[in-house]
Amino acid sequence: MCGIVGVVSSAPVNQLIYDALLLLQHRGQDAAGIVTQQERKFFMHKAKGMVRDVFRTRNMRSLPGNCGLGQVRYPTAGNAYSEEEAQPFYVNAPFGIVLVHNGNLTNAQALKTELFSADHRHINTESDSEVLLNVLAHEIEKATRGFPLQPQDVFDAVRRVHLRVKGSYAVIAMIAGHGVLAFRDPFGIRPLCLGRGEGTVLIASESVALEGTSHKLERNVLPGEAVFIDLQGKLHAQQCAQNPVLNPCIFEYVYLARPDSVMDGISVYQARLNLGETLAQRVISTVPPNEIDVVIPIPESSRPSAAQLAQLLGLPYREGFVKNRYVGRTFIMPGQSVRKKSVRQKLNVIASEFKGRNVLLVDDSIVRGTTSREIVQMARDAGARKVYMASAAPPVRYPNVYGIDMPTPDELVAHNRSVEEIRQLIGCDALIYQDVDGMKKAIGSLNPNITGFDASCFDGVYVTGDITVADIARLNANRVNADEGSEDNSRLALPNHEE
Repeated sequence: MCGIVGVVSSAPVNQLIYDALLLLQHRGQDAAGIVTQQERKFFMHKAKGMVRDVFRTRNMRSLPGNCGLGQVRYPTAGNAYSEEEAQPFYVNAPFGIVLVHNGNLTNAQALKTELFSADHRHINTESDSEVLLNVLAHEIEKATRGFPLQPQDVFDAVRRVHLRVKGSYAVIAMIAGHGVLAFRDPFGIRPLCLGRGEGTVLIASESVALEGTSHKLERNVLPGEAVFIDLQGKLHAQQCAQNPVLNPCIFEYVYLARPDSVMDGISVYQARLNLGETLAQRVISTVPPNEIDVVIPIPESSRPSAAQLAQLLGLPYREGFVKNRYVGRTFIMPGQSVRKKSVRQKLNVIASEFKGRNVLLVDDSIVRGTTSREIVQMARDAGARKVYMASAAPPVRYPNVYGIDMPTPDELVAHNRSVEEIRQLIGCDALIYQDVDGMKKAIGSLNPNITGFDASCFDGVYVTGDITVADIARLNANRVNADEGSEDNSRLALPNHEE
């Protein structure tokens, strides 16, 4: 999962891209990069770390030009600890192309072989984004056949990219001397939207990057669509997929996206409120509300769901955990005792909200369950009589192959376990999950034009239709495992999640 942005403007874009990346920082904190173009020359700076740490004044001064791209990276494929895999990626032919990518290619290894044997292109990293860049470059070269580039050539190239590439991809590329290209996979799994400001066209992963930089959200890039903005700011668009269908990743609404974003016509905040409503009905069927004294969210993205649930059940809503926003990565050896220490470094209880009470803890989702178990114990240590736990998302039973780094199936607490078995492992007095249909209805009702979602980590249905058990095993083998790299986090290394 990553955050990407592309800009064509009548003014220098380095500060604008920097500001947009800050607004997308929640989508990745491992690396950041910006590339700009001036007089057909690319100027690039990228490194591991957060946006504020990667870009100093001297770096910003070295990024001139009125056109550029940026990315914040959270790796799910390749080598997470290699700075050379930070994006953007560059290839010098044809024309010179740089690219940023959010998503995950499920056929990257097969494409890598094709590129070497048939297309005679060299891939120098383990990143599927470099593979995607070279596929795009090869197809643009075929489309132009040595002639000057026209927008239709770009669309023809993207059309062939769709035929070759499988998986999820939201892409922004810059072609030297011509403009910025953006396109989205035929299922629209990963988000991409377009907005305008004074003399500027901006494309980004989430609407918050537009609105937070004084741009107006104009529309989403459609699944399978390609958008080309020339250096004069003129926009060209064309559908390039044969059978596009919008199936956005539902986990974006559950957890990944910022609550102030609107994605594919759905307010993320309202989606989380709706999840709280449907979860309230699940709670009633499991624990009578009169046996609950207080509803407490686990910071941070569960707050809208928890507040809505509490209101509907007529229960007090309280903040019982304080999150230390400045702990960041702890770079300690993995293991249960270490993970326990890490949770208590990041969360602290307000004991008065727990003592002598039956508390309902609400989280956005439960993945491994190790952090949930520790949080339940923290509530008991603070004096809670009973600890109930509710998840605004259904059980995570299957791995994600479309760009969200999740554990292998055996590491998922819900894989091949009943809710009662999960409850016993977590140690709570009752465990209430959202159901899959309820989740889809709660979010889907906000945009009737969306007929389906990728909810593969919940229901095991992979919308691209090309994923086999063998594919999952292979992708898991290549998955970036946080436990192997020294990050104490057992799942997404993002600032607002319980695990």
